[in-house]
Amino acid sequence: MSAIDVVGRYGAAVAAGDMAALAATFTDDAVWHQPGAHQASGDHVGPEAIVAHLGSLMVLSAGTFALETESATESGNLVATTVRFTAQREGVTDLDQHGVDIFRVVGDRIAEIWLISEDQAAEDVFWG
Repeated sequence: MSAIDVVGRYGAAVAAGDMAALAATFTDDAVWHQPGAHQASGDHVGPEAIVAHLGSLMVLSAGTFALETESATESGNLVATTVRFTAQREGVTDLDQHGVDIFRVVGDRIAEIWLISEDQAAEDVFWG
């Protein structure tokens, strides 16, 4: 299975809201690097922590957080995807940004993800 296929499985699980399938796409020691200076920032290690982190984004946005992959390309075990993510929170300007997610794949699972937002300062304000 190619690295881009592994990331495709991740994307399908996210789109379906299938948390068990999503967790299965990560290595046991996978690291999700959430950039910024807000309450959800930091490194989240392991499938359970990553799924819990994504769940916290859903809670903070009252279930409105959405992630759409626009394109993907691979180089060896690295995959870069362009994404659009949106969310709403009461009392805060809606979040609607593009970004790049970079995945490092080991075997048939994701070992690491780095996120790059088009406007990190606005994202920091949104998540609080």
